[in-house]
Amino acid sequence: MEDSATNTVQENPADFPVAGLWRRLVALLYDGFLVAAIWMVLGYLIQFAFGTDTNQLVDGRVVTDPLQDAVIFFMMVTTSFGFYAWFWGRSGQTLGMIAWRLRAQRPDGQLLTLPQSALRFGLAWPSFFLLGIGFFWLLINRQQGTLHDRFSDTRVVLVPRSYRPF
Repeated sequence: MEDSATNTVQENPADFPVAGLWRRLVALLYDGFLVAAIWMVLGYLIQFAFGTDTNQLVDGRVVTDPLQDAVIFFMMVTTSFGFYAWFWGRSGQTLGMIAWRLRAQRPDGQLLTLPQSALRFGLAWPSFFLLGIGFFWLLINRQQGTLHDRFSDTRVVLVPRSYRPF
């Protein structure tokens, strides 16, 4: 497709190559720093709401309020999902993915839907925590991507340097 304003040929996102494992992991690390920063701010607000007297030192162990633990866990899961779903649905790229020129998309090059984002997010956790087997699947079958790519009908592709997400 040719853009008449700049006379450049625009590439079809469906034709972008599948991204490699190391780029994905480094982008995940970048995003992990951002998500951890969000958790720290929200965790502070939750701690402020519950008060500082909810944590006690008992026999050398820190014992916390079970309700506060549940609220913090819920906050961590929902904010990390919200982070990824918002970026994947808006541009297909989180901030770490932009830095490493990656894009999550459907096989036809379109952005992920909310159900696809939820499925991809939910399946990525066991893929990572079961010794990374879901990610290492990429090394065996590059065209189908990771296991969570395959089951959510998504792809993570390497975008050209000229690609602009916004």
